[in-house]
This record gives sequence, structure tokens and C-alpha cells, in this order.
Amino acid sequence: MTPEAYVQEKAAASGSSFYYAFLFLPAPRRAAITAFYAFCREVDDVVDDAVDTGVAATKLAWWSSEVGKSFTGTPNHPVMRALMPHAALYGITANHLQSVIQGCQMDLEQTRYLDYPNLQRYCHLVAGVVGEVAALIFGQTQEQTTRYAHALGQAFQLTNIIRDVGEDALRGRIYLPMSDLQQFDVKAHEILKRSYSDRFSALMAFQAQRAHQLYDEALALLPDADRRAQKPGLMMASIYRTLLREIESENFQVLHQRVRLTPLRKLWLAWKVQALGRL
Repeated sequence: MTPEAYVQEKAAASGSSFYYAFLFLPAPRRAAITAFYAFCREVDDVVDDAVDTGVAATKLAWWSSEVGKSFTGTPNHPVMRALMPHAALYGITANHLQSVIQGCQMDLEQTRYLDYPNLQRYCHLVAGVVGEVAALIFGQTQEQTTRYAHALGQAFQLTNIIRDVGEDALRGRIYLPMSDLQQFDVKAHEILKRSYSDRFSALMAFQAQRAHQLYDEALALLPDADRRAQKPGLMMASIYRTLLREIESENFQVLHQRVRLTPLRKLWLAWKVQALGRL
């Protein structure tokens, strides 16, 4: 299997909303974002599939070394062999990739976040940086677009956190800030035991509002000059925000299930942005 086929298979198999936005890109940009997304999936899977945190830490250390070797001209893993031909063209740096690895490392070391600023640091590494790289690949020309992409990436991550509260609890992780749990009088053991309450619904509504504010902030930051180039990000925004609204409409029933949009609905939302230029 060629490196290009490997990353294509990795991206398609994930079922992510990102994949639907990639479909509308020109071939060179599609190849670059697919390889970058496959890299993110590889390092994220190290943590999600971890049985032994020591083994997972060793694997992340290997990836960190692989990134270093790749940027000196000797990539070994098929993901890096697929990604490196695009790195210089689209401004992808070793620091970008190392930041993503660092964010995944946090998952091995931390299962709780004291307050929102602490969570923001994590979101910056695993989502804000990813948004910045994606914006470069999509064709960013304005400096302010970096701020847009960072805010949008964080909005996506907060949406993921809201969607995955139940799944993360099974792994012993609670990403909702502990200060927010205290504010709404929700105990960690209630989440770990998947116990619903009006207090939990109020807590989640607060998290959803925070995510909506980030979506609004991101869209306000996007310069008109880059709006056309950044359509793939706007497609993802449409898909993710629709998912968030779906979760809200179901009163945050996220402890026992993962709320999803159908592939057809994701494709429709992406196409609508591509064809009509609006979310």
C-alpha cells in the first residue's frame, strides 16, 4: 500500500465530519489535508487505544522522534511519507505536529481540568493548532485567518467534549472543568456513573453556550478575502454546529450514547456550504 493510499484509508475509516469537507478540495490540497488528518488520527489513537499508559507514552515518544527525523529528510511511517511532500508548500512545521503530540501526551497525564483556562490549553494543542494548519492548507492569505481557525478549532473540540462525555467517563476522563461542575453542583461520580439530573442539563447547557460563543467569534474573525478559500472549515462548522444543536434538542442525553449525524446529512450540510456559500 502506498503512503497516499494509507492516509486515504485512515481518513475515510474514521467516519469524521472532516472527511466530508475534504471531498470538495482540489486534489493537491485534499492530499495534504488528508495526510495531516491521518497524522492526527494516528497519535490520537495511541491514547484512545491505550491499555498501558507507559506503552502509550513510549509510542508518543516514537512519534515525536519520527516528526524530527521527517523534517530532516528521513520519514519512515507512511503517514509522514505522505505528509512531508506538502509541508513546505503549505507552511506545516515540526512545531505544529509536536504540539498535537504534546496535547495527546496530556491525555496520558491528566484526567481532570481545574478550570476553563486549563482546558483551553489542552484545546489549543489538540484542536486550535489543527485548525491553524488546516487553514494554511486550505489557502489562507490573511494573518487574521489564523485567529479564526484557532477559535473554530476550539469550538469543534468543545463540541466533541460535549458529545463524548459518556465515552470519556468510561475511560475515567472528565474534560468538563471542575470549577464548572462545582458551579452547577454536579459531582464527578455522577458523570462516571452516567446519572442524569437537571443540574447536569444546566451544566451542559452552559458548555454548549460557551461553544456557540466560540463559533460566533470564529465566524466574525474570518476575513472576507479568505472566506472562499476557507469553505472547507465553514463546512465543518456547519456540520459540528448542527451536531451541537442536535445534542441540545435531545436535552444532552450524552452519558449513555453518542449523538451522531448520518453520513448523508453531513454530506448535505457540506454541499450546502459549497454550493450556496452559507452555513
